[in-house]
Amino acid sequence: MMLLLMFAGCATAEPTPPLNQVAAPWVMPLAGPKPIILPAPVGLTPPVTVMVDPDARTQPEPSGARLGPPAPPLVSGRRRPECEPIPKPHRGGDALHNWCADTFPPNAYPGKDVLVDGKLFDALQVGAPVLWEIKTDRFEAYSVFLQAQVVGDQVEELRREKRVAETCGYGFVVGVSSAAHKIALEQQERLLNIVVTECKR
Repeated sequence: MMLLLMFAGCATAEPTPPLNQVAAPWVMPLAGPKPIILPAPVGLTPPVTVMVDPDARTQPEPSGARLGPPAPPLVSGRRRPECEPIPKPHRGGDALHNWCADTFPPNAYPGKDVLVDGKLFDALQVGAPVLWEIKTDRFEAYSVFLQAQVVGDQVEELRREKRVAETCGYGFVVGVSSAAHKIALEQQERLLNIVVTECKR
């Protein structure tokens, strides 16, 4: 009889909750973790934000820093020996013409013409593979008939000089003293590169 009472008492007793569990009512969702900002250690520089370009890893790193625009190709080292520039004394003895040829481009060989593939040019421009032909005619002082004759003769010769220069890999520029001369030449040949030097007598 006493044994049955003991079993009954054990069956009706309420279980004791574990001591390490605490029940709390649900009030709001749990907040995410907040960042903690720690001061930089004394004597150390705080970290610096670095922006990384994801495409940079696929780009090859240049071998050297570019300090400016690319330099024009050198005149030496042409494929044909006859295209190498050979300095020759200025021809004609015209002081104004020679001064303009040396000063305006300016000339890489002051006091010299340049022989390229059998053709003499008035100047080779400093720092660039460009050959120049200089005209110092007092074009606007000519009669209409003489202007037409001069332009016809000059255009034919300038076309030949342009072909020689470009075949050898040079640019070609014509320098004239006046805008009237420039316009007259361009009316006959639009492919000529003509600039006004204002080298006048």
